[in-house]
Amino acid sequence: MLETTSSARVVLTTAASRDEALRLGRTLVEERLAACATLVPAAESIYRWQGKIETSAETLLLLKTASDRLSALEARLVELHSYQTPEFLVLEIEAGSHPYLAWIHTCLRGPEME
Repeated sequence: MLETTSSARVVLTTAASRDEALRLGRTLVEERLAACATLVPAAESIYRWQGKIETSAETLLLLKTASDRLSALEARLVELHSYQTPEFLVLEIEAGSHPYLAWIHTCLRGPEME
């Protein structure tokens, strides 16, 4: 069954290495700021930084969370991240399967709710 209204969000961020991405993802899931962290290795980014064009190999993280966790998630990500200005882009979920969206929200609550 498709649910068309939800507070679920996907946050995009990148990390300098697979190991950093694993550490970030695991910590954010353990702290219930994200229900899931999907790592997409071998991303390559081209960007302007401090007046120069840079190219970097990175790992993309897709973090599944809820709108009420965004501020805490961003603050913790900035605290944990090796980058001076980590990517933090929030995508609103237009629709998704009801069971998956319910799972996200269950994961973000305390263990007594599981």
